[in-house]
Amino acid sequence: MGQRKRRSVTGLAAPSRELPANATRRSPAKPPARQSAEEGRPASLTDSVLRLIWKEKAISRADIARVTGLSRSTVSEIVTYLLATGLVDEAGEGESSGGRPPIVLEFRDEACVILGVDMGATHVSVVLTDLRGAVLAWESASLPVRQDPEGTRQLIDDLCTRCLARWGGSSTQLLGLGFAVPCPVDPRHQERLSTHVLPAWKGRHGFESLGQRWNVPVLVDNDANLGALADQWWGEGRRFNDFTYIKVATGVGAGHMVSGRIAAGASGVAGEIGHLTIDLSGDTCDCGNRGCLQTFVGARAVVNRVRRLLPEYPDSVLHRSELTITTWEDAVLADDPLAVQVTRDIAEYLGIAVAGVLNLMNPGAVIIGGGIARLGERLLVPLRETVLRRTFVSSLATCEIMTSALGPRAIALGAATLVLDAALKDPSLFPGVKPR
Repeated sequence: MGQRKRRSVTGLAAPSRELPANATRRSPAKPPARQSAEEGRPASLTDSVLRLIWKEKAISRADIARVTGLSRSTVSEIVTYLLATGLVDEAGEGESSGGRPPIVLEFRDEACVILGVDMGATHVSVVLTDLRGAVLAWESASLPVRQDPEGTRQLIDDLCTRCLARWGGSSTQLLGLGFAVPCPVDPRHQERLSTHVLPAWKGRHGFESLGQRWNVPVLVDNDANLGALADQWWGEGRRFNDFTYIKVATGVGAGHMVSGRIAAGASGVAGEIGHLTIDLSGDTCDCGNRGCLQTFVGARAVVNRVRRLLPEYPDSVLHRSELTITTWEDAVLADDPLAVQVTRDIAEYLGIAVAGVLNLMNPGAVIIGGGIARLGERLLVPLRETVLRRTFVSSLATCEIMTSALGPRAIALGAATLVLDAALKDPSLFPGVKPR
């Protein structure tokens, strides 16, 4: 793949966004000259062909020409260029429809690796993937992220290093670092973090230094948006052009996929469903308002509700262990009466918000993510009952309400996918690839 030059790219807070104008890229040597007949050909053709080969996994030059409508000479030039990058290989002969068998081109999933970081409110998780989203290594650790920015950056560095060590390959194959953060990300100022959600961070994430260590781009977006992106590429979201992903954890957020693209809003705040007011006289939220959804279904609210109800359930298994969101989830899966009752309470409040999403957005699916997703039908049955009472029948009839099947790695996987999506749109992000 060649020796990379220093590069620093911060941004791309959603899959549909372009790199900022002031971002710097690697400065490779001049690419091979084009044939005169190809003068003025849009550079995006190379990106389109690369993405097609990635999507099909294996495809012939003739099929590329047929699918794209490009001339065979244009396809031949682009393929020759892509073969030189190491991202594509000739995998042998395909089936012949008469005449000489075609040579099949294959995308090399192992050509690069990507680090995806899930920075939650109380944990950091890191995943290392190949270019097909296959998990090569995974590390996770607890930390008070909101209160400890320096410790969080160090932990991220440590976990990334461990993942690369477990994989055992060369760090020169690292394509980029993707970060999922627990706050809105303004597409105009992607280096900033919300001072309301993460006041100790003083408005800056400081991840650029981590990118500089490995000389790779750094891309950042909101965690719920990246949960939606992960499900769009690797999960049930592949079946829908329009869906909403709701992450329920310490905080509550939503990623809205509209016509296949993340709808981030004018300043990146779209999807802050956790701060939708459910009860005007409810508890005070971290945001300063009262009765936000987060104060009813966020992890702290769930644990507090369980604690309040414990005296009413003397036989609950939750008396026997430390009370955490995880022990509550375990108790739900064991059909503990107290835990089940709290689940029904949560489903009622969450259902009010989901009904609002259906009435407003009419998505084809609502996908529940976060740790609570492992409750499956124990959560979904009462949730659907609430939504049914509060929506137009027509909007519910065309919407599937489900839990994400991607598990605890979903957000980190989405962060890695953010990098992959960017590179397939702009192959010059791949190490050693010359821009065209």
